[in-house]
Amino acid sequence: MFPIILALLVLGLLLTIFTVVIWKKRKGAKTETDYRAFYVLGICFAPLGIVLMITIGNPGMLGMTGLGVAYIAIGLANRDKWKKK
Repeated sequence: MFPIILALLVLGLLLTIFTVVIWKKRKGAKTETDYRAFYVLGICFAPLGIVLMITIGNPGMLGMTGLGVAYIAIGLANRDKWKKK
């Protein structure tokens, strides 16, 4: 049991170090947020959460609906910053 826990801890530590190194390298590259993507994701998540909540009967899917509504609000609040196609 102990070697498995130790192996998982080492793997987690290596993954964390790898993530920090990649993040530090990309820190200089500034990217703009695509708010249109937030809007599209919101349009997908909101009805999906409602349908899953009704069909599965799990009220926890209301969180997905809330996330969808929040994404729609973020996208619409920043509509002037949408990337033009």
